[in-house]
Amino acid sequence: MAFAGSLPASPVRGSTIGAKLLVVALVAVAAALIIANRAFRTAEMALAAGFIRLTSSSGVYLAAERQSVYFGLGTDQPFGLQMSPECTSAFLLLPLILVGAVMVALRPHIATRVLIGLAVAGAAVIAVNQVRILGLVGLVDWLGTDRGYYWGHTLLGSMISIIGGALALVLFVWLSTRQPRSQR
Repeated sequence: MAFAGSLPASPVRGSTIGAKLLVVALVAVAAALIIANRAFRTAEMALAAGFIRLTSSSGVYLAAERQSVYFGLGTDQPFGLQMSPECTSAFLLLPLILVGAVMVALRPHIATRVLIGLAVAGAAVIAVNQVRILGLVGLVDWLGTDRGYYWGHTLLGSMISIIGGALALVLFVWLSTRQPRSQR
């Protein structure tokens, strides 16, 4: 029996508690990306080394402790790339995660859609950074060290990051805020 003016049943309350826990978890993930940035960059370079091995006929070496990959080994133009803190996809993921946390805090009922949006957009951001690295490697192989690095890092790499990051943001917002099919 409910009394007049009583609070709604527990499902609403449980969902707001779950949403609050999710907000805390998302903020913790964002903090972990900052604190464990070196480990994240190491993982990114390990992934890049794997892709370079698949696409290159020359030797590839991953120096995980330095977040570096060396390619072109055994050729007359070996080259190494080190993932610096400003070149990691972590700093493109951070705003998505924090915006996702704010969205869940303000609209708990879209939490599932926000998580799906974060997963898809996060994977897209990481993939874009891998494409950027592979483009840089390809241009260094094709144009040589100086010109290839300049064009691959300064021009092509920046364009890939900006366009890919913008598309990932649009994808995140679309997936997070669109109405379910049943409500359209």
